[in-house]
Formats: sequence, structure tokens, C-alpha cells
Amino acid sequence: MKFSANIGFLYTELPLPERIRAAKRDGFDAVECHFPYDVPPEEMKAALEETGFDMLGLNTVPGDVANGDFGLAALPDRREDAAAAVRQAVAYGAAIGAKNVHVMAGRTDGGAGAEAAYRETLTLACDLAGAAGMGVLIEPINHRDVAGYHLSRVEHAAEIVEALGQGNLRIMFDCYHTQIMQGDLTKRFATHLPMIGHVQIAAVPDRGEPDGGEVCFERLLASFAEAGWEAPVGAEYKPRSGDTVAGLGWLAPLRAALA
Repeated sequence: MKFSANIGFLYTELPLPERIRAAKRDGFDAVECHFPYDVPPEEMKAALEETGFDMLGLNTVPGDVANGDFGLAALPDRREDAAAAVRQAVAYGAAIGAKNVHVMAGRTDGGAGAEAAYRETLTLACDLAGAAGMGVLIEPINHRDVAGYHLSRVEHAAEIVEALGQGNLRIMFDCYHTQIMQGDLTKRFATHLPMIGHVQIAAVPDRGEPDGGEVCFERLLASFAEAGWEAPVGAEYKPRSGDTVAGLGWLAPLRAALA
């Protein structure tokens, strides 16, 4: 099995392009990121070309985090901001050859107005990303870490994917978030596999390296492979010591166990 380094959380002492190079050096197979927009896209593209890595995905900007924003797409009174965030992400992603854009929903009251705004923004995202040859991801995020996040259940994400009928819209199946909110990861993954576009892992409950916590990723990822998952799995965790390299002892054994 292949693994992607989420350079939003890993190698944070380095500039983003250098994080790509570090991930290559340390044995990852691809990268993904959160918000690369302060880095000129040509610098990111150069690092990707040098390493031969795919950029599996990037996020739309979260908005004003200091004032509680954690995404904009489902906020009825922020439609213009949400559309601008989508355009920015698609343009940047196209410039560096990214595979997907993750459209962040935001915190809402969970009402019909928020859902309508979310689906409207996602339709725009799918149209723009599709024209650029990219996919769109939506990620259920747990309410312990992000209270009030509009999308928190895999089944809700699946309902949206089915309702919108966009061929490039898929679910980001984050095992950390889903274990906290719902559990039953093996069956839930297999049930929704045709709609899943990316997988991420981290230990539960501390979001550290995936060789700790309550989920046995050796067994879980083996079940994902048996179900048919072949793409890289995203390592989106926060190193417990703060030192990415010191905590990479999980990577080779997990890869070997899943070979």
C-alpha cells in the first residue's frame, strides 16, 4: 500500500516545497496539503516535478479562523466568499497539477438554508474542477474537534454525492474523524467505497502517528485493500513530539504488513 504525506501537518519546520522533498526522502509516495496559497504555484510545481509526486489534494481556504470560520461553502450569507474560495483552489490546483480540491463546508446550524448553500457551492466546484480535470472532495469532520461543522457523517456525504450526480464529486474518508463520530469503519468504508475518493489516517483519539491509539490500522487498511482500495492513503496526523522524522517508525512496518 502507498502512503501520502499531508504536508499541512508534517515537516512544519520547512517551507512547503521543501516538505515535498522531505516526504520523498523519507519514503512517502505522494503528498497532499491544506492551504498552499502563500507559496507561488511554480515553486510547488517544481518540487512536485523534481520528486515525481502527485499532489493528491488541497483545501479551499477556511475563512476567518480567528472569528470561528472553518470553511465557507455551507454558509448562506457567504456565498460570494465561498465561490471565490473555490475559484482560488481550482486555479491553484490546476497550476500545480493537483488531483482534487477539498471544499470545506464550515460551521452551520445544520438547517435547510445551509444545506442548499453547500450544494450550490459544490455544484460550482464540480463544474470548475471538472473543466480543469480535477475532482472535488467533501469530508465529514467530527464535532469534538470542530463543533457545528456542517458535514459530520459519511451517510450525509453519500446523500449529497448521490443527489448532485456530479461524476467528479467524492467523499474523503478520514478514519480519525469517522471513528470519533460513528465508528464501524470497516463496514462503513466498504458500503461507500464507490463514492470514496481519498482516505486519511491518524491515531484516535490524539491524532498522532497511526501506530498508536484505539484503531489497528494494520487490520483496517488490510480490509480496505480487500474491499478494493488501491490509491495512496493520506497520513494526516500531528506528530506527538512535533518532530516528523522522529515519529516515522510506523511507516515501513505498516507498508510491509500491507504488501
